[in-house]
Amino acid sequence: MTTDRLTRAGAELADEVGFDRVTLSALARRFDVQVASLYAHVRNSQDLRTRIALLALDELAVRVADALAGRAGRDALAALGGVYRDYARAHPGRWAAAQLRLDPATAAASAGSRHAELTRAILRGYDLREPDQTHAVRLLGSVFNGYVNLELGGSFDHSAPDTGQSWTRVLDALDALLRHWPAPEPRR
Repeated sequence: MTTDRLTRAGAELADEVGFDRVTLSALARRFDVQVASLYAHVRNSQDLRTRIALLALDELAVRVADALAGRAGRDALAALGGVYRDYARAHPGRWAAAQLRLDPATAAASAGSRHAELTRAILRGYDLREPDQTHAVRLLGSVFNGYVNLELGGSFDHSAPDTGQSWTRVLDALDALLRHWPAPEPRR
């Protein structure tokens, strides 16, 4: 048993039962050991949850980097959103873990900053500069996260058109917005 093995097993458990239901007790049952034996590898449930979040952020960053290679504009935007959407569908517990609020030092050392860098690389293709780049990073994160979470929760199951069609329209709208980013209003 290693910390990495426990973290990966915790991530698998999160995908099966939900991130909010991952506990040291549940993980100990999976390994058929006493909870106390896990403390040699993780400090507590919060430590395990943080490790699962870091794993998810790292997995996502690798997938996003691979998907963005050689792409720009709407194609890159669709690749970024597509990775998030596909990952959330395949790994709903890890997706939820990736949303975990991390302390500032842990967040700075995580792959979360790589996500922002990759998103900023896309935005440079739209010729956005600071502070608009930061605004756009937040917009894209909010839209992708919100859409994916609503879709995972079944919020779009009760009406037409198909969510795939809506997703395409969302990407088109984001692309149009980024190409025509509004100039800031003068301060009064």
